[in-house]
Amino acid sequence: MTSGHGAVALRDARRVVVKIGSALLVDTETGAVRAPWLAGLAADVVELQQAGVQVILVSSGSIALGRRVLGLTPPLSLEESQAAAAVGQLRLVAAYDEVLAPSAQILLTLDDSENRRRYLNMRATFETLLNLGVVPIVNENDTIATDEIRFGDNDRLAAQVAAMAGADVCVLLSDVDGLYTSNPNIDPDAQHLSVVETITDDIAAMAGEGVSGLSKGGMITKIMAARTATEAGCALVITLGGDRPLSALAAGARATWFLARDDPRAARKRWIASMKTRGTVAIDDGAANALADGKSLLPAGVSYVGGAFGRGDPVTIEGPDGRKIGQGLIRYTADEARTIKGLRSSDIAGTLGYPGRAALIHRDDMAL
Repeated sequence: MTSGHGAVALRDARRVVVKIGSALLVDTETGAVRAPWLAGLAADVVELQQAGVQVILVSSGSIALGRRVLGLTPPLSLEESQAAAAVGQLRLVAAYDEVLAPSAQILLTLDDSENRRRYLNMRATFETLLNLGVVPIVNENDTIATDEIRFGDNDRLAAQVAAMAGADVCVLLSDVDGLYTSNPNIDPDAQHLSVVETITDDIAAMAGEGVSGLSKGGMITKIMAARTATEAGCALVITLGGDRPLSALAAGARATWFLARDDPRAARKRWIASMKTRGTVAIDDGAANALADGKSLLPAGVSYVGGAFGRGDPVTIEGPDGRKIGQGLIRYTADEARTIKGLRSSDIAGTLGYPGRAALIHRDDMAL
């Protein structure tokens, strides 16, 4: 992705994650969805899709919608919040599906992003949905999440989703147009930062005071999200969530861009290469040539499987001469891999007794 910002970054991106807060989506007076605002956002998403950009939305709002239906008044207990989320999630997804069909609902907890097996499942789900032209609507699974497993803030969730899905840009729609050197409501000399290349301690300290309408914690969580996103190779931008917010951003609206350290695919492969492997798969000449051409590793090209590992674990990939040529996150257990090695993908289901994934190690989960 081009290292600039605004229109250049959005139009150059392959995949974008957009975070929407409850205050933008839900009318605080009526407790209903702000339909005109949502229609404008949907129009922006469609424009990006038509330009070849895949879009994931991370949206709050289920509790705000559900509590009005149930007649609950804040502050809510954990159990009331979970009940409100269960009722409101139906209305939230229905509102999105009305303007962005086809859309899909994905509910996550923190544990889903930290467990490698679930992480791989979620990556595969995002990839399939996006390639089918579906807009995933992601939210924290508030109906079951407890304090121990909550993301705690959808800024953080958006950054985790961006890293998980290999996004190029993560957009945080907010009630403020970015990061300032100090609180502009108090300090007339406060300066707006349009680009942050590196999140230093000084940059993080700027979030120590409330900025504009944000609480102290609000900007701090955005800086934390920016760290997560940029380290995963994803640029992150904080911008106002006004009417047609993505169009405004693409046209150069005031915002703060946190630049990615690398592109998301390179960052992911570097992360995979740093892992301690738990097994080995040896491959033949044909598979080695296929990997060199950027293809996934299929069971047909595997001649040997060693070690004890689970699905999602890192394994060493050895070439025909026994030398290590890379490593990757395997999509089968050791026993399954030994059972299907050498088989064509079409024979996997008949051999295992259940459908499996075509690739033993997907090219996106491999570092050569």
